[in-house]
Amino acid sequence: MDLDQYIKFLMALLFVVALIMVVAWVMRRIGMAGGTVRGRARQRRLSVVEALPIDAKRRLILVRRDDREHLILLSANGDLLVDSTPAGGFDSALAGVEAAPADAPRPAGSDPR
Repeated sequence: MDLDQYIKFLMALLFVVALIMVVAWVMRRIGMAGGTVRGRARQRRLSVVEALPIDAKRRLILVRRDDREHLILLSANGDLLVDSTPAGGFDSALAGVEAAPADAPRPAGSDPR
């Protein structure tokens, strides 16, 4: 191979890398890229806290909306709301249950301890 062919190859490689960077920058500017968007003036009300793939067709998503967190099971058969708690997490929800009087009615499925 001549030096001319190496230079053409290097220029084509640099062009492709620059094109990928420009497309990634444009996608980030219009909000299509994953992650958080920096520089926004207002606080977002909805965010995905965590996602956990269970298998090829199902995954658990923890979504925060305002002051609540929702655990959602996504699958090919449909979506299912597994649990909904205050945004402080499960520790603050457990602290609220422990602070409740013993004769107070408990939600269905809660541990009577």
